[in-house]
Amino acid sequence: MSLKIRNASPLDLPVILEILNESILTSTAIYDYETRSLEQLTEWFDQMLMNSMPILVAEVEGKVIGYGSFQQFRPKKGFMFSVEHSIYLNESSRGMGVGGRLLESLIQRAREQGIHTMIGCIDASNRGSISFHEKYGFVEKGYIKEVGYKFDQWLDLVYMQLILK
Repeated sequence: MSLKIRNASPLDLPVILEILNESILTSTAIYDYETRSLEQLTEWFDQMLMNSMPILVAEVEGKVIGYGSFQQFRPKKGFMFSVEHSIYLNESSRGMGVGGRLLESLIQRAREQGIHTMIGCIDASNRGSISFHEKYGFVEKGYIKEVGYKFDQWLDLVYMQLILK
């Protein structure tokens, strides 16, 4: 498998939208209920570029199979050196190392941009994602019980942090 990580372009948005909406409909990786439209995703993409926040795609043989991004952790000025990241893969590409390559690229971008800390907010039942983040040096820093609600159940949230040096 020849995997390429690159900056996303507007041409990638339909595939990114498909991957995101699949996660919304089938998982607790994202606590949204409603799928997004191409118009909403385009607005997000434009805003991310305007704020100098990366959106990366993972591509195999010209086909986008996942994406990752980060944005400022909270909107207040004092959080300008802290980011929260997200990584989403199409279902058939999970467990093949794609997420790791995306995360490594996001960490590198964060360092290049002078970011001090990267945060992952993970559904507590997603033990695979928690272990994945630990492999890359993230440490659990918080556990909030019953903070989300989806699929007729209360969801706990784990905060994981990586201090970038």
